[in-house]
Amino acid sequence: MTDLPPSLRPFVLPVEDAGQVRVERVGHVDLYHPAGTARTGAILFVHGGPGPDGLEVSPRDWPVFTGYATVAAQRGLVAAVVDHGLIRGFDQLSTAADDVEAAVGVLRADPRVDPGRVALWFFSGAGLLAGEWLDSRPDWLRCLLLTYPQLATPPGVDELVNAAEVIGRHDRAGGMGKVSPTDLPVLLTRVGRERAELAGPVAEFVSAGGAALDIIDVPKGQHGFDMLDHTEESRAAVTKALDWAIAHLGEEPAGQLPLPAASAATATSTLPPRPSTSTPSTSTPARPATSAGSPAKRAEPASTMSAPADQPTEAVTATPAAADSTAPAEPAPLPAAVADLTAAVAAAFAAETPASRVVDREHAMYAAHDLEAFLALYSPTAQLQLADGAVLRGRRSLREHYRPQFEAGRCKTELQQRMTLGDWVVEQSIRHDSDQGPVPTIVLYRVQDGLVVEVRFLA
Repeated sequence: MTDLPPSLRPFVLPVEDAGQVRVERVGHVDLYHPAGTARTGAILFVHGGPGPDGLEVSPRDWPVFTGYATVAAQRGLVAAVVDHGLIRGFDQLSTAADDVEAAVGVLRADPRVDPGRVALWFFSGAGLLAGEWLDSRPDWLRCLLLTYPQLATPPGVDELVNAAEVIGRHDRAGGMGKVSPTDLPVLLTRVGRERAELAGPVAEFVSAGGAALDIIDVPKGQHGFDMLDHTEESRAAVTKALDWAIAHLGEEPAGQLPLPAASAATATSTLPPRPSTSTPSTSTPARPATSAGSPAKRAEPASTMSAPADQPTEAVTATPAAADSTAPAEPAPLPAAVADLTAAVAAAFAAETPASRVVDREHAMYAAHDLEAFLALYSPTAQLQLADGAVLRGRRSLREHYRPQFEAGRCKTELQQRMTLGDWVVEQSIRHDSDQGPVPTIVLYRVQDGLVVEVRFLA
């Protein structure tokens, strides 16, 4: 194990029966789905950076992050890991912030996710991206976690939002030592053997955080302890952090992985017995109600009518001649090529594919009037061709085109029929999003690498 680079060393928690977790790659985001079909809360894991020169394996494939995501999914959450620009250098900090924002849109658009119950978990250098979320505090963000974070930008690097200043400002708004009713729960996991240049800003953050901050201490841990220090202390710290996130997302922590009895005493925790104020969602996932040509509901196809039950028939004795003249002839078998084509067409109408799942997410965000989450499912270079021949290119053009419609709350389309073939999804729909009343339309979507790259309106 010591011969491996740090990024490829195993996760400190055992990850067993990972086959029950389904992993789906959507652009720069890997989604980990738990067994079952219930809608649930979600965690986005945000790796640090910059990475070493000559990095061959992207962070979302590092064992530590596949481990975190798999364990979270095994415990009933949807988990996601995003590859972002900070791995290439501090000059990519703004790009990384955009990457994380887009990943949030992809995660909240997932049909298995309750979009109002999401946690963000930042590691190492990604702590520089956390300040903006601490400042904006969207309603859907239930909690935020920081593990051995970097909280001060190096000299010469443009700072985004200073996390210590933000958490202090919000804490003061709650009064002397009191937690504001709208306060965002924040968990810091800090290590006792932290590098000096990181430990100072972390101490400043702790001083500013006050009652708004929960802390897990790993006294013997080093930066990257969750892949470098395979100790009971490390395992206990990671498990406590997962328990904390699950509790704040409104999930029961009963499904946690068992730890040896000694684990409970090997990590120092300053977590107060603060009860979670979040409640589990009781909503059931509705069929996505679409988008550019997106469904509010699926019409039941006429072919679902059941066949009549068999009726008893009266026995008849007939001469061969009578049979020839009155009995229906046996249908001739279909030629093999026609039968294969018929089967292929039937499969194309019935199949769920990776492309159709992406289009379903796009439809759900359209119906929810969430413009940024809707755009996050499009490639940055996506092309959309309208029925009049006009062409929109890129997310900026799409945003300008769709913003008035989203702001007016006119995002309703009823799916009539769908066919899938490889990267393509073809839909026949009734649009209810214009001043012209119900408008029949046919829309073609092309999906690559988990993002919509092309849309064509044919009518």
